[in-house]
Amino acid sequence: MTAERPRPSGLVAIDREMARQHQDALASFKSNKDAAAKVAASIRRNGRLILLGMGASHAVARGVEPLYRAHGIEAIALPLSEQLGQKLPLAGKTVIVTSQSGESAEVVRWFSEADQHADTFGLTLEAGSFLGRTVPCLVGAGGTELAFAATRSLTVTFALHLAILAALGEDPAAALSVLEAREAAAIDAALAALDKVQTVVTSGRRLQGVAEALALGLTELSRLPCYSLEGGQLRHGPMEMLSPKIGIVLFRGDDPTADLVTAMAVSVVETGAPLILFDASGKPPVAGAVTLAFRPASGLAAIFAMLPVAQRLMIAFADARVDNAGTPVRTTKITRSE
Repeated sequence: MTAERPRPSGLVAIDREMARQHQDALASFKSNKDAAAKVAASIRRNGRLILLGMGASHAVARGVEPLYRAHGIEAIALPLSEQLGQKLPLAGKTVIVTSQSGESAEVVRWFSEADQHADTFGLTLEAGSFLGRTVPCLVGAGGTELAFAATRSLTVTFALHLAILAALGEDPAAALSVLEAREAAAIDAALAALDKVQTVVTSGRRLQGVAEALALGLTELSRLPCYSLEGGQLRHGPMEMLSPKIGIVLFRGDDPTADLVTAMAVSVVETGAPLILFDASGKPPVAGAVTLAFRPASGLAAIFAMLPVAQRLMIAFADARVDNAGTPVRTTKITRSE
């Protein structure tokens, strides 16, 4: 008999982070209410919000961008590298810089070059970091994430945004209830559907941010060229690539964009591309798709329900393809060069 392959140390580290992400997210929401109120006051006063970050931090910003807009806030999420090279005027706007480590190269350079801006805040997991020392911050519980691909840091950072949104008047009850009693969903059928694909493309509409976070994690862990396209962007030309070798992962929530995701799902099935549908819409399943069903939810409640399951899928997908998944070979956890 063949001995079972030991779990790679990088994935063991990710397992540890994921095991505590819900409790750390809840603690982060509860312990940052005063700081969140100050950020919310600035956002309310200015009515315009710029969300800056890199990698997974930018994916989180993309995830909450529509949630701030729903409160009448002119919210724009930009990669910090883009703001460095193609400056968007910041006068009269609230700025939130997100960096789980608080030490990324772009963060350090931006603060060394940018003019002092009173309405600038940070989100980080490390209070003593460069970012934590430079501007008022909401600080996530549990300290710096040690594993390579972002898992706990994503959930905790979303919880920090939940604290700000609650201070803006959003009812956090649905999102908190998901964190307190997470849903389980089997990933076996989804993993099997992706067994022969050469790449995975993730997509959503209002849930595009979580799609982007998953694509980044898939790429980092599997070392395959996985990426994300917003639903409309996927429709406008890139569908030419679809075939049984291209896996598609769609995210559908209980929101006004659900029918557009449904239409895309039907089109994907017609091409023969394997389709995984993360579904919190409450709508009927799409024939031909492997559906991971959740209770009807939108916004952060949908994200908190789907994200841990998406994380399990990306880890299993990578573990099936890479001997030492979770151990980076070309990058580092904290990117200190541009």
